[in-house]
Amino acid sequence: MFHIELQGDHYQMGVKLGQFFVENGVTFPLRLDGFQLAHGRKSEAVLRNIFPEVCEEIRGVSDATGADYPSFAAWMLCMGCCMYNLEKNIPVEIRGCTAFAYTKEGRVIYGRNNDLPPYLKEGSKRELYSPAGGNRFLLTTSSFINGEEGMNEHGLAAAMTFVMTRPGEIRAGLNSCFIVRYLLEKAADTKSALRLLEKLPAASNCNILLADPDGEMAVVECTPREKRLRRAVSLNDGSILCAVNSFVSEEMKQYDAAGGEDYQAGRRYRTVMDSFSPHMKGDLIEATQRLLRGEYGFLCQYDDEPAFETVWSSVFDLKNRTVYRAEGDPRKTEFAVEELFQGRKGQRR
Repeated sequence: MFHIELQGDHYQMGVKLGQFFVENGVTFPLRLDGFQLAHGRKSEAVLRNIFPEVCEEIRGVSDATGADYPSFAAWMLCMGCCMYNLEKNIPVEIRGCTAFAYTKEGRVIYGRNNDLPPYLKEGSKRELYSPAGGNRFLLTTSSFINGEEGMNEHGLAAAMTFVMTRPGEIRAGLNSCFIVRYLLEKAADTKSALRLLEKLPAASNCNILLADPDGEMAVVECTPREKRLRRAVSLNDGSILCAVNSFVSEEMKQYDAAGGEDYQAGRRYRTVMDSFSPHMKGDLIEATQRLLRGEYGFLCQYDDEPAFETVWSSVFDLKNRTVYRAEGDPRKTEFAVEELFQGRKGQRR
């Protein structure tokens, strides 16, 4: 996993990131069919209207790498949405992932397994941003600029999980990874993130999980047509919520196009929820890591799945702004500790 720090003007951050890619020989599979190219270009216009700064960051990368900006931006906006030809021999977009957050004993803990084809492991990134005019934040991503999860200086955690969408229902808008980036940079807590999210046009199906140090948590089940808020479940002396690669709300299940081909999303959801009362106690960080390792039930054990695995695992202690990350299968990789924004935690706005 690459570790990158970026600060200042968005365009210049993009240039620095692009130079990093050039220096490390990183190339991009800009293979888009007609549908994808049209979707990406329409979505770029939506993104530019909502988040023009990040479009300048994308332009900085494209300028530094010599890529064509319209095609490059379109490619990024197809990720996590309609990127069914990202790699040869992969006919549909393949993404797993389990994300959850819980409150217990006055603490707020977030956890995630990021499950992907292993070819995406080497290029995954931990990006620490200090953008001009926005929140400082950590972004963990198999892409760049946008990402699957993160935490900002206020202790707000935001994360996405992919839900398959019927191609005819995809609309111009922000993919889930750009939604995560936008909320981390712009929101101070779960309530403000929910207000911002309500106005964002989702390009395709996804879950957006939000949690803050005050214990305010929610999952928003998003489609291009509607959004539905799902609150945490209260159990014993705490509360927990979880997002996988399907919708939990009965009203939203009709939009899920996976047909059950979602890497046992329902089983992973039950493992998380059923583990809370018997196992989330004592050393909560260690208990959360054990959950992510699959010690309490199926979560990362993809040994029988060809070309699919957990490429990283994360635990965030939101009140302390502390991150524990295993850069690989958590059964085989130790969790390293990283303390963020220490002594200069963000003030609520």
